Amino acid sequence: MENVNTNHTRPPYGILAILMIGAFIAMLNETLLNVALPSIMKDLDVGASTVQWLSTGYMLVNGIMIPATAFLIQRYSVRGLFLTAISLFTVGTFLAGFSTVFPILLVARLIQAAGSAIMMPLLMNVMLTSFPPEKRGGAMGLFGLIFIFAPAVGPTLSGWMIEHYDWRMLFHFVSPIAVIVLLIGIFLLKDKKEKVEISLDFLSLVLSSLGFGGLLYGFSSAGDKGWDSPLVYGTIVVGAVSLILFILRQFKLEKPMLEFRIYKYPMFALSSAISVVISMAMFSAMLLLPIYVQTLRGISPMKSGLMMLPGAILMGIMSPITGKLFDKFGGRILAIVGLSITIVTSYYFSKLTLDTSYSHLILLYSARMFGMSMVMMPVMTNGLNQLPARYYPHGTAMNSTLQQVSGAIGSALLVTIMTNRTKTHAEDLGAAAMKHLTEQPTPAVLAEMKQQIAMKAMLEGINDSFVVSVGIASVALILAFFIKRAKQADDPNEVKSTEQKMVNKLAEN
Repeated sequence: MENVNTNHTRPPYGILAILMIGAFIAMLNETLLNVALPSIMKDLDVGASTVQWLSTGYMLVNGIMIPATAFLIQRYSVRGLFLTAISLFTVGTFLAGFSTVFPILLVARLIQAAGSAIMMPLLMNVMLTSFPPEKRGGAMGLFGLIFIFAPAVGPTLSGWMIEHYDWRMLFHFVSPIAVIVLLIGIFLLKDKKEKVEISLDFLSLVLSSLGFGGLLYGFSSAGDKGWDSPLVYGTIVVGAVSLILFILRQFKLEKPMLEFRIYKYPMFALSSAISVVISMAMFSAMLLLPIYVQTLRGISPMKSGLMMLPGAILMGIMSPITGKLFDKFGGRILAIVGLSITIVTSYYFSKLTLDTSYSHLILLYSARMFGMSMVMMPVMTNGLNQLPARYYPHGTAMNSTLQQVSGAIGSALLVTIMTNRTKTHAEDLGAAAMKHLTEQPTPAVLAEMKQQIAMKAMLEGINDSFVVSVGIASVALILAFFIKRAKQADDPNEVKSTEQKMVNKLAEN
C-alpha cells in the first residue's frame, strides 16, 4: 500500500480521527454482548450452547477475515476499505437491533464481524505509514487506548444497559454512532493511492480460513465440550494441517496473501512471540474473575463490570503516556516493568478466598491493568518498526490474527486447568471431609457439605489457573530482556532496484 504520508511531514489527522472512531465502536461492540447473553437466551428461547455462537461466530469471522486484510490493504484505498467496513458494521448493527429470532441475530452479528475485522489492521497500517519510527510510540499509544480500553469498558456499559433496558438497546445505542461515522467517512475521507495490480490466491484464502478458523473453533470449544470431543480435536487437527499447507504455499507465491518472511526480522519475531504469550496470560483475569465474583461470590453482572472499570480507565489513561515513554526509552524497560507488575498481581490473584473484599479485587485488577498497559503496544510497535514499509500490512494482519488465536488457546487452557483442578480438589476435599465424620450426616447436612466442597474446590481451581498465568507471564518477562530498540530494515526489493539502476547507469557511461 502506498504510504498515506510518505515524507512524514504532516500526519493525516483527519483520516486517523475518522478511523479511530470507527475502530472504537467496532472494538466496543466485540465485548458489549457478553453480559447480555443470558437475557438473549431467555428472550429468544435458545440454549447456552446456541447463544454462544454470537461470540464464537464473531471470533471465527475475525480469524478468517483478518489474514486477508494484508491483501485488501495493498489492493484497495483507505477510503474504499473503510467505507466498506463501516457499511457492513452499520448494516449488521441495525439488523441485530431489530432481530426477533436467533438466526437473524446471528447473521447480523457475523456481518458486524466482517466489517470490524477490516478496521483494526487498517487503522494500525495507516498509523505506521503516517508517523516516522521515532514518533510512533505516541500514535500507537492512542491506538492502544482503542485496542484495550474499548473492549474493557464494554461489559460495564452492557451491564448497566441490561439492568435498565431491553438487550436490543445495545445495538440501538451503537447504530446512530455508526451512521454518523459512515456519513463523515463518505464526505470527508480522502486519500490518494496508486492502483496496485495484485490478485488474491483463492487456494490461500481457503487454507487460511480452514487453518485459523479451525484452530479458533477447536480451542474456543474445548472449555465447553472437553478435549476428548471429536469436534474439538478434529477441528484443531484440520486447522493445524491447513495452516501448515497455507504457510508452505505462501513461500511459493511471488506475491503471497500473508507474508511469513517477516519473521526473518528478529525484533518482529520476538515481539510476536511476546504478544502471543501476553494474550494468553491476559485472558486469565478477564475470564476467571467474572466466574469468581458472579458464581462464587454472587455479585451481580453490573457490579462485576464496575469492578473492572477503574482498571479499564487507568489503562486508557496510561496508553498515550506509555506511547510517549516508548518514544523516549524504548520498549525493553517498559515491557520488563509492566510484566513484573503483571506477574506480582497475578500471583496475588492466585490467593483468592471466599472472603476477599470487593475493594481488594478492584485495586488488584487495576494494578494488573496498569502493568498490562506498559507491555502490549510498546512490544508490538517495536517489532513493527523493524519491518520495511511494504511489509506493514502483513505485520499488522499477522499480529491481529495471532492475538485472536492465542487468546482462544489461552482461554481453553485456563478453563481446562480450572475444570480439572476443581474436580481434583473436590475429590480430595470430599475424602478429607468423610474422614472427619463420626456419624452418618442427615440429607440436609450432606447437601450443605457438598455445596461447601463444590465452592471451595472451584475457588482452588481458579487459584491454580492464576498460578499457571503467572508462569505464562514469566515466559514473556524472560523474552522481554532480549528486546532492543528496532531500526527499520532496508527493503530487499528497493536495494535490488537501486543496485540495478546503478549498474544500468554505469553501463550507459
